[in-house]
Amino acid sequence: MPTSATSTTKDTSTEPHIPAQDTSRSSGTERPDGGRRDPWLLAAALFVGYAIVSVGRYRHLGQKSWDLGIFEQVIRAYAHLQAPIADLKGPGFNILGDHFSPVTVLLAPLYRVFPSPVTLLVAQAALFALSAVPVARAAARLLGRARGLALGVAYGLSWGLQQAVDFDFHEICFAVPLIAFSLEALLARRWRAALLWALPLVLVKEDLGMTLAAIAVVVALRARGDSPRAARYATGVAVLGVVAVAATLLLVIPSFNSAGTYDYWNKVNESGGGGPLDGLDTKLRTVGWLLIPTTGLLALRSPLLLVALPTIGWRFVSSYPQYWGIDWHYSAVLMPVVSLALVDALDRTRDSTRAWLRSYAQHLPAAVTAASLALTTSLPLASLAESEIYRKPARVTAIERLLAEIPDGASVEANIAPISRLTSRCRVFWITTTRGINPDFIALDNSRKRYRDVEAYAASLHPEARYTVEGNVYGVVLLKRR
Repeated sequence: MPTSATSTTKDTSTEPHIPAQDTSRSSGTERPDGGRRDPWLLAAALFVGYAIVSVGRYRHLGQKSWDLGIFEQVIRAYAHLQAPIADLKGPGFNILGDHFSPVTVLLAPLYRVFPSPVTLLVAQAALFALSAVPVARAAARLLGRARGLALGVAYGLSWGLQQAVDFDFHEICFAVPLIAFSLEALLARRWRAALLWALPLVLVKEDLGMTLAAIAVVVALRARGDSPRAARYATGVAVLGVVAVAATLLLVIPSFNSAGTYDYWNKVNESGGGGPLDGLDTKLRTVGWLLIPTTGLLALRSPLLLVALPTIGWRFVSSYPQYWGIDWHYSAVLMPVVSLALVDALDRTRDSTRAWLRSYAQHLPAAVTAASLALTTSLPLASLAESEIYRKPARVTAIERLLAEIPDGASVEANIAPISRLTSRCRVFWITTTRGINPDFIALDNSRKRYRDVEAYAASLHPEARYTVEGNVYGVVLLKRR
């Protein structure tokens, strides 16, 4: 994997001239290495903040879905040199038949040493934080140290990253730094590095081959004038990205899927008869969130914004409403794209003949940084100022004590709350999907009184077995098979 250079000689024959009055890049009193450390110091600070929020929510038993449990089952299997089986998706379900994300095997050695879901959350925080380095570094190279640091802060606090940090674990944490490093290299006109950083995207998730293709297209467009050979290579990579998506969706995933298909095709259809127009208000709000607080709309002047189109496209064509909005982790891969598109647009705009546009561009870095800081007051990182996030509630301790009664290696049927406390040491199934297996235990979060009689509910799930209540703590009920 290529390393990203801290400074790169610019080809002044193809890039805008830097006005003589712009002295922000260096000063006579600035330490030579000061600017080089800024992105890494920023990344370190972001890592601490991300990790506190993510692990803090885990300590509060605040999981929002089963994803953390699924990925822990997969990475646990990799760590023990086994097939990536996720029993939460169904007994014996190979996760490569769901999403094609073999990149998660990279966490297996770390998990083998620290077998805990916290390992996944901390690794994700580190990867997200790492992505701030190329963003801040590219901005500093093109716009000067102060603006580079400001835009790095704006990126690190962007709503898309904060929402992803607040959503358990997901494989896209690998894609975010890959995209950021690739686009940094692209802006530095290091075409080969841009393509090499983007190539592993095909191993992160099946749709990201289209993002690889989009990056390659932008490289081809930018390189064609001074490096026709690089443009040809980029065109080949674009074709490779499209072929990878087709092969993965039509051949690879179906070969691992018990039904012989790609399960998510059913989420790309006409919901309610409106097709892509369904949820148009939500989709327009998402576009507004992507372009206004993060870029002040100036990113529209950069071709780098083309890289966002594949992700926006599949989300908006889908009939699944959760894909349309700004919640969860779905917008994280777009944050480095819009942020570096802004950097590119600012660089392109400084020599504009329109005085109002130059003035707007001059003040925009401070504006988007201020916007990100203001929005953070209502986003997950705001919890860093609250003492509660640093404490483990007595309720959680009591629930963990109850779940500790389940012996290692036992089979357990569970819903969301108990899952993350069990997947590191038990075989865990999602409630109602054991497919004929009678688990040793059933662990239910019944704090909302969904099940009036949990023993009767267990009997309805497994008529041939008998389960009795072993304990009930803060609404979490543990039943044991007799």
